[in-house]
Amino acid sequence: MSKKIKKKSTFIDMTAMSDVTVLLLTFFMLTSTFVQKEPVQVNPPQSVSEIKIPETNIVSILIEPNGRVFMSLDKQPDRWEILKRMGESYSIDFTEEELKKFSLAPSFGVPIQGMKQFLGLPSEEQDKIIMDLGIPCDSTNNQFREWMRLAREVNKNLVIAIKADQNTPYPMIRDIMNTLQDLRENRYNLITSLKNMPEI
Repeated sequence: MSKKIKKKSTFIDMTAMSDVTVLLLTFFMLTSTFVQKEPVQVNPPQSVSEIKIPETNIVSILIEPNGRVFMSLDKQPDRWEILKRMGESYSIDFTEEELKKFSLAPSFGVPIQGMKQFLGLPSEEQDKIIMDLGIPCDSTNNQFREWMRLAREVNKNLVIAIKADQNTPYPMIRDIMNTLQDLRENRYNLITSLKNMPEI
C-alpha cells in the first residue's frame, strides 16, 4: 500500500514585495531631478574632473558651435524679474502674461527687441526658430552683458556655468569670459563630460 504525499501550497505572499516596490518608486520620484530642455544640442569637451556644480541658483550659458549664445536660470521668480528689468532697460513693456510665459521657459536666446513676438508664438514654433537666434553679444550690441548684470542684481548667489561645444572656436568663448570679467565675474564653472580614463 503506497502513501499519498500531501501537496504543499504554492501560494506566495507578495504583500511585502509590493510594499518595497512602492517605497522605491516613491523614493526615486521624490529625489530625481529632471534635465531641462536645451534649445540646441551641445557636445562639451571631455575632462577628468568630477566636481559637481550646485543644483540651485544656477545661471547656465550655452555656446553652440557657431557662437550663438543661450541662457537659462533655474528659478522662475528670477526669470520673471530679470525680463521685467530687461524690458525697462530697453523701453519694452512686457505684460503679465508674457512675463509668466517667459518665467516658465527653461532657457532663452532671443534678441530683446524680438522677445514680445517670440513669446506670442506657440511653444512648437518657438522650438523651431530659437536655434537660429541667440542672444547678441558682439561689441556693438552686447545684450548678453545686460542679461548677466541684471541676473546678478536679482540673485546675488548665482553660480555661473558655461557649457560650450567642443567645436566652438575659442575666441567666441573668450569673448563671453571677457564680458563676465567686465562685470567683475571672475569665478565660473566650465561644464564638461567625464572622460573615461584607462585602468592602470
